Amino acid sequence: MEGKRALPVERHRNRRTEAHLTNEAPHLPLSQDAALVMALAGTAMPFAHSAEDEAERWLRALRLQGRVGTALQALGVGEAPLMTGSERARPETPVGGTPLGPDVVEDVASRARKFAASREANTVGTADVLFAVLDVYGQLFDRALYLRGTSRDELLERLSLVESRG
Repeated sequence: MEGKRALPVERHRNRRTEAHLTNEAPHLPLSQDAALVMALAGTAMPFAHSAEDEAERWLRALRLQGRVGTALQALGVGEAPLMTGSERARPETPVGGTPLGPDVVEDVASRARKFAASREANTVGTADVLFAVLDVYGQLFDRALYLRGTSRDELLERLSLVESRG
């Protein structure tokens, strides 16, 4: 990865994921829902002020599409966080670190393709995108879920119910 800067939240990955991600991403097409999530995220990321803000924008995009969107809506995840930004001492200071930048959308897409390939899928689904976002953002995405009244565990449990019915 010469010439590319390391993403600050990469430390959230575990060894199993690290080993899986060392291979080049296969070229799998995105499902229609996953393509919409990636397009929404791609247009939203340039306006993010921090990595935490990027994680929030991914959640908003995921909430609208596919099985992940169905699971998030079933959990009552709405557009606005339950907590406000008033708890921040200095709102002009970005919380959650420097934004990961425009390359993060391609990084998430590449990881999502690898997740889809590992389950021998024909297309990349919104669940693959979710797992890629969790891999990239880790605790920052967990916080975005928490601010909306849910958790990673609840989301994954609900997603498994949606998957088994769908």
